[in-house]
Amino acid sequence: MKRLFDLALAIVASVVLALPILIVAVLVRLTSPGPALYWSDRVGRRNRIFRMPKFRSMRMGTPAVATHLLANPAAHLTPIGPFLRKSSLDELPQLWSILVGDMSFVGPRPALFNQDDLIALRTAQGVDALVPGLTGWAQVNGRDELPIPQKVALDAEYLRRRSLWFDIRILWLTAAKVLRRDGVSH
Repeated sequence: MKRLFDLALAIVASVVLALPILIVAVLVRLTSPGPALYWSDRVGRRNRIFRMPKFRSMRMGTPAVATHLLANPAAHLTPIGPFLRKSSLDELPQLWSILVGDMSFVGPRPALFNQDDLIALRTAQGVDALVPGLTGWAQVNGRDELPIPQKVALDAEYLRRRSLWFDIRILWLTAAKVLRRDGVSH
């Protein structure tokens, strides 16, 4: 049921958002050298690595680490990077990952391949059994501001509580957070 929900919603979203996706891709290309998309190695279900697309908000050559680990993250942003991140438009290409089954709309956010602490804690809690999501329970409860152990605790709570209705609630809360731009790091 969850996969059918994801497919139907991803197809509708892809059609509705086709023009904005095209506009953002052109703007990324016009404002900084390099491709519009950045393909990030992420950890999926059962700790399998997959390639997740995002609109590129960082300059070419930026180290592949979590933003908070960069000495001066703002120095690595492209001219439209802050806008893409604050608006969450950089996440739109992840519709592709949902369509191909690497991601779901709701689940724990996929860890970077080198976030060993997050991966180990999730595996210990059984969270690695879940398909990662575009959004999740941790995202609506603090997003980038949460320390890793608290994120994992919320991911484990999602594992215990997951249902279609809980997913719909999380999607609704995510829409509200994105519109208010709550908890977004720059």
